[in-house]
Order: sequence, then structure tokens, then C-alpha cells
Amino acid sequence: MIAKLTGVLDTSGEGWAVIDVNGVGYLIFCSNRTLGVLAGVTGAVSVFVETHVREDHIHLYGFADEGEREGFKLLTTVQGVGAKVALGILSALTVDALAQAVAAGDKAAVSQAQGVGPKLATRIVTELKDKVGGIALGTAALRANAQGAVPAGEGGENAAAADAVSALVNLGYGRTEAFGAVARSVQRLGSDAGLDSLIRDGLGELGSAETHA
Repeated sequence: MIAKLTGVLDTSGEGWAVIDVNGVGYLIFCSNRTLGVLAGVTGAVSVFVETHVREDHIHLYGFADEGEREGFKLLTTVQGVGAKVALGILSALTVDALAQAVAAGDKAAVSQAQGVGPKLATRIVTELKDKVGGIALGTAALRANAQGAVPAGEGGENAAAADAVSALVNLGYGRTEAFGAVARSVQRLGSDAGLDSLIRDGLGELGSAETHA
């Protein structure tokens, strides 16, 4: 099984690239994000590979980093998500953004991807809710969620955080960005911070992000 390739980018197109490794060209299927990374590299490139072996073909799926490969593997555990759809999702969302969307229950963010309708987006968020914390994604929001800082449901230990997310969403912010802002506020202020403090701090962070956008 091929797990990694290092060589020279030979050619590329929509959703694919050929990596020349010592004169042998390997066709790999990639997200747009990985293709962008490969196109920006001068000289040798390295891609992490997930090999799918079927009766009628062997397909190689390439990723710019381990995190994207793990995200791909996780997505393809969901019923109805094949390799093509998984790459479409990873083209629309970084792995960090996907993890944060799943942790926040943000179906709308996931449905931005080509080939993902509302029903499939709901299934992805539901089925990955308890799995997404198992991969090293590095989002502050996901770490906070794993520690119970921003529960998905109401009435939990950190109900103020969940209520703060709802308040920011009601003010017009997307659920994923609201979730991330509140999670980082919890990290700064502590898990016992009150609702008003979390809303004020979250608004401050969101306002700062808009200023620098």
C-alpha cells in the first residue's frame, strides 16, 4: 500500500495531479486545497496518500498534510460519503473548519460543499459528532468542546456557553464562527464565566476578526 509520495508535480487538472517519482507518474486525486499547495511548491513535493483498492481499479488520494488525510478517512465512514464527496467537502472547508462545524452542529457550513445536500450534511454532523475529536485538528473550539466547555445541548454543565452561542447566532453571526468565538472566550475567561461576559467577549473577538478581514 502506498502511504506517501515524494517527487515532482508533472501535470494537474480539476481534482487530480500526476506526481513523477523517479520517472514513474502516479495519478492522485486531490482536494482543490491540496492542488493549490502543490502548485505553489518549487521543486520536490510530498503528498500523504490513502490507497483504495477495488476489483476494477486502484485509486490514490493525495493530501497536503496528515490532518487532511485523517479528515478524508473520517468523512468516508459516513454513509453516503464516497471519496469524491469527501474531497469536495475538503475543497470547501479546511479540516479545522470542518471539525469546528461538526462540533458546532453547523449543517449549513457542511452543505456548502458540492454534492452535499441538507440531509447528507445532517448525517455528517450527526455521525461525526463523537468521532471528530479523535483526530489532531488543532482548533481552539474543538479542544474546548472536547473538554466540555461548549456543550451542544442545553442544560449541561456549561449552559452559559451554549446560550452565548445561541445569542451570537441570533445577532446574525454564523453558528460555526459564534461557536469558535465563545469557545475561545471560555478558554480566556474560564469555564465558570457568566452568560453576559461570554457574549461581550465573543462579540469583541468577532468584531476584531471583522476589522482585520
